[in-house]
Amino acid sequence: MAHPTGDDNDGSPAGTGDGPHPSLLYAVKQVELAARAHIDELVKPAGITALQYTALTVLRRRDGLSSAQLARNSFVTAQSMADMVTAVERRGLISRRRDPDNRRVLLISLTDTGRELLAAFDEAVDALEERMVSALTAAQRRNLEDYLNRCRAALSDQEPH
Repeated sequence: MAHPTGDDNDGSPAGTGDGPHPSLLYAVKQVELAARAHIDELVKPAGITALQYTALTVLRRRDGLSSAQLARNSFVTAQSMADMVTAVERRGLISRRRDPDNRRVLLISLTDTGRELLAAFDEAVDALEERMVSALTAAQRRNLEDYLNRCRAALSDQEPH
């Protein structure tokens, strides 16, 4: 039986003893939660959340998404994204404009203020990522990125990138 604490029966860290250990899905979720908690602490002084930060970084990579596309790429529900878009738009971090091909759709873009806010956190977020993978070699880091992209693609029916 997997232990939600991440410890084997003998109290040693998971994977170091002969006993059962948490599933890979559990381990991935724990890494995600830990990263989110650290990002929340980093961006709190700017008055945004880790989820808002994530959505803004998605827009930095892919400008002009609809709210539904942004929700999918940010791993939140459409309703959560609608609330988030309203909040960050009020702060002047994003702007919305009508899609010329479909007037019912609003396309979301980062503003200069949004880009500046993200740039202010680039170094700290890079340091957090470095801390997360500090026990891995360069080859292991490349493999981890490749493996995670393959796992994501397998679950989303998309090609790994």
